[in-house]
Amino acid sequence: MQRPTGVTIIAVLSAIGGVFGLLASIALLGFGGAIAGATGLSGGMLLVAGLTVLAYSILSLVLAYGFWTLQSWAWPLGVGVEILGIVQAVLQYMNDTRQVVSLVISLAIAGVILWYLFQPHVKAAFGRT
Repeated sequence: MQRPTGVTIIAVLSAIGGVFGLLASIALLGFGGAIAGATGLSGGMLLVAGLTVLAYSILSLVLAYGFWTLQSWAWPLGVGVEILGIVQAVLQYMNDTRQVVSLVISLAIAGVILWYLFQPHVKAAFGRT
């Protein structure tokens, strides 16, 4: 089956995000001491942030591969990643309620992607009915 255009777009954007995330995690993990000194954050907090960004970046790259090659496991992984994105956006908003615009944008993007992933032709592309 031919890959739907929207799946291609999500795969490319996921790959781009994964690469930039890897670079960010390298910066956080490699230059944590300098960043901690400049920002006043503890090295431990930067270590946790760096490892979290690294894990999410690897997940994004795996998802990009799965979407690009229409692997059957990629569809539930994509749904899970979007649900995780919704949870993360809500938690970020709860931490800083001034971030309402960021919350709305994050929820809208995740909602549209979830809606798209549940379209019959997209599910069929991943072998789901």
